[in-house]
Amino acid sequence: MSRMAGWVRRWGSVVVALGLTVAGATGASAHAREEKAAVSCAGSNTIDFSPGLSLAPRKTRIGGEGAYRCTSTVPGLTSAKSVISGGGTNGCFTSEATTVEEITWSTGEKSAVTYPLGNVRQIVGQAVVLVMGKVVSGKFAGRAVFSPGVQLTLDVPACAMERGVRRITGPSVLLIP
Repeated sequence: MSRMAGWVRRWGSVVVALGLTVAGATGASAHAREEKAAVSCAGSNTIDFSPGLSLAPRKTRIGGEGAYRCTSTVPGLTSAKSVISGGGTNGCFTSEATTVEEITWSTGEKSAVTYPLGNVRQIVGQAVVLVMGKVVSGKFAGRAVFSPGVQLTLDVPACAMERGVRRITGPSVLLIP
């Protein structure tokens, strides 16, 4: 019995250490796979402009929110909500703005995405959007993001008014390949 106890003391700690090392490596691999997983989300965005979009481009502040349903191999990542902020020179026919989208995933984790000047076609206040950005912090940091969408207004005549088009809303997508 004492011979067995000596073996357990001597080799048992080696076996435990080896087991912890293997388990730790497996956990890191799972985390690494999760950080490289593709994410595809579809939903909608509502964007507010202050001052509103007008015929002549002018400096505006941008604020808004998004809500998405997502598919991914990341466990528990099934949806996302976001807060959008930024600014630039915008009008009913042009858009030159930089925005930040602060995303909260259904897992509770967060990502901050910066969209520098993108391809936003304003057609009488109706935005056809294809912006490309980068996750600058949080979950998926360093990854590219593509966000196509179409945000519309029912108040097209406001383009010709001083108050301008203050809100556009519509479908949007978040893609992290």
